[in-house]
Amino acid sequence: LAGGEAVALLGPNGAGKTTLLTILAGVTRPGDGTVTWGDGLAPRVGWVPQRPALYGRLSARENLRLFAALEGADDPAALARGLLERADLAEVADRPAAQLSTRTLQRLNLAIALAGRPSALLLDEPTSTLSPDQRRRLWGWLDQLRAGGLAVLFSTQSVDEAARHGARLLVLGRGRLLFAGTPAELVARHGLGDADDPAAADLAFMRLVAAESGDGDA
Repeated sequence: LAGGEAVALLGPNGAGKTTLLTILAGVTRPGDGTVTWGDGLAPRVGWVPQRPALYGRLSARENLRLFAALEGADDPAALARGLLERADLAEVADRPAAQLSTRTLQRLNLAIALAGRPSALLLDEPTSTLSPDQRRRLWGWLDQLRAGGLAVLFSTQSVDEAARHGARLLVLGRGRLLFAGTPAELVARHGLGDADDPAAADLAFMRLVAAESGDGDA
C-alpha cells in the first residue's frame, strides 16, 4: 500500500475483510503472517470501524481532544480545532456526539482516526449508511487526504464503489486472497463481454466468488 494510493477490499460476508483490517490496525492479533512497514514510512494507522468508535456523551470537540491526547499530541486542543475545521464540524463542535446525524458521526469518526497523524488509513465499509450525496462528500475528503500522501485501504460491498475509488482491488473469499489487480484486470481474467460496460466489473466479481464457492461456473 503506497502513499497516496487507494486500495479496495472486496468479498462476500464472512470473507475476512473486517478481520484483515483489524489485524492491520493492530486491534486483532494474526494467527499467522506478518504486517510489514516500508522503509521510511511512519508506522501509524488511522482506524475507522464501521460503527463509530467514540463517546456519545462527549461533544465532538471533547472526543477529538481526548483522542488527540491519547495519541500523544503536543497540543490536543489545537489539533482538535484543526480537525473540526477540516471535517466541517465547527458548527456542531460542542454538541454531544449522540445527538449528531449519521453523516456527521461518520465525519467525526474519520476525524478521530486522523488525530494520530496516520500514514495509512483503514476504513471498514465507510459509506454503508450514507446517502449518495453523503458518499460523494466523503470521497471528496478522502481524495484530498490522499493528495497529501495518505494511503487508504477500504472495504466495501459495492464493486462499483471499489472500481470507482480504488486503483487496485483485493478480493477475499473464505479468508484467502482470490484476486489482486486493477478493475480492468478483474474483468479481463474473470469477466465476459466489454470491459467498458459499467456492469462488467460487477459481473466478473460475482463469477469469481461463485467459482470459489462452487456455486457457479468459472
